Amino acid sequence: MRPSSWHSYTTRRYLWPVMAGVAALVIVLAWSLARTPPIDSPMVDETSVAAGPPWRYGRLDARFTLIEYADLECPYCQAYFPELKRWIDANPDVNWQWHHLPLPMHEPAATQGARLAECAGEIGGRTAFWTTVAWIYRHSRGDGQGLPPGAQPPSATPALYACLASTRPDAVIAAQAEEAAQAGIAATPTLRVIDNRSGRSLLLPGAVEGDALLSALDLLASSHDEAMTADTVPE
Repeated sequence: MRPSSWHSYTTRRYLWPVMAGVAALVIVLAWSLARTPPIDSPMVDETSVAAGPPWRYGRLDARFTLIEYADLECPYCQAYFPELKRWIDANPDVNWQWHHLPLPMHEPAATQGARLAECAGEIGGRTAFWTTVAWIYRHSRGDGQGLPPGAQPPSATPALYACLASTRPDAVIAAQAEEAAQAGIAATPTLRVIDNRSGRSLLLPGAVEGDALLSALDLLASSHDEAMTADTVPE
């Protein structure tokens, strides 16, 4: 399939918080979910995650992982993406993991975008994946309207179109969507913050602001430190 046929092809197939309300939200979520094991393995191993999904942005050996459940046609995800990227760039102790969750109201464009991002990652690795996600959010009309006619994705090579013509990306997207459904996650964006030292996690709904994310990190870290202290106190 030639690059010029992209459109015709696709049409076929968010320090402690300064506000008490933010603090209260994080504390409630923490004590209800901090002991819940994360969906994905909490350990970040560069040799196992660098070459394929789930795709991570940032330091692969970071203490914390922020999983974003997102839809590439979701207008809230679209607006949140550059904000969250800036926050991740400013906080090297956190890496960002993508989790596809195409919403029925945005189909078929949501899955078409997810397929494009997965194929870009398959061909060009994690840098290509994140570049393509950013490109989709910059160009998509959102709310299920998809990309405009004539939009050409980055690295529109024969290998990319061969991947798009296959079922390989579908397996990844379906597995991630099913995993989210089993965890009761049905809205985007939703964030899960994991302490990779303890395996404890917090589930945070919506486009969470930076101060609240820092509070979540502090709470997870303090819970881990308290547990370590308790373990070392002699009876």
